[in-house]
Amino acid sequence: MLHWAEIDTVLLDMDGTLLDLHFDSYFWQYYLPKRWSEISGIDEKSAQQQLDAEYTKLAGKLEWYCLDYWGKRLQLPITELKREVMDKIAMRDDAAVFLQALKDSGRQVILLTNAHPDSLSLKVERTELASYIDTLVSTHEFGVTKENWALWHKVQHRFGFDPARTLFVDDSLPILHAAKDFGIKHLLAVANPDSQKVSNNITEFPAITDYNTLVADILKPRT
Repeated sequence: MLHWAEIDTVLLDMDGTLLDLHFDSYFWQYYLPKRWSEISGIDEKSAQQQLDAEYTKLAGKLEWYCLDYWGKRLQLPITELKREVMDKIAMRDDAAVFLQALKDSGRQVILLTNAHPDSLSLKVERTELASYIDTLVSTHEFGVTKENWALWHKVQHRFGFDPARTLFVDDSLPILHAAKDFGIKHLLAVANPDSQKVSNNITEFPAITDYNTLVADILKPRT
């Protein structure tokens, strides 16, 4: 599936790729509308409809991922609300062995997430991500998301990786297409980002449902 001998740098998404997407699905689709309704007095069905409409409008834009934006928009302490259900934050069951293999292989490994820095900090606090990955980056630092072609220029400029010898792993097909358009040669989709939902049928990119199948090849000597 992947030519590991040709891969020096690995760029990894966070939510749905290394962490179970169930936390984010639950928070944005259920818990936030419920708490907005309780705190503001808005009818819960109306809250859900308004948020769904805004999610659709902002998809792929920095505001969609920005906790500061949602805090002002809803007049709610979003990070504090996330802490109320932070027990749902968890790494994928197969992520630790995958990350350890990447670390042992000596490759450059970078976590690149669209998540807001406060959300990234909360998840680092709750999981063991930082013990496997030295470089954790939020695209908010660049002011543009992974869906945007310009982001890839900025990330490549900062880290100096060779796109032809780089692997990018994500659960979002639009983001994978943006990386492909930039010139990232090795791409891998995660077909089962949310443990509470069925796997997606992905045909545009090589796809994985279990990182354990990659570990032996990751650790093979590079030529």
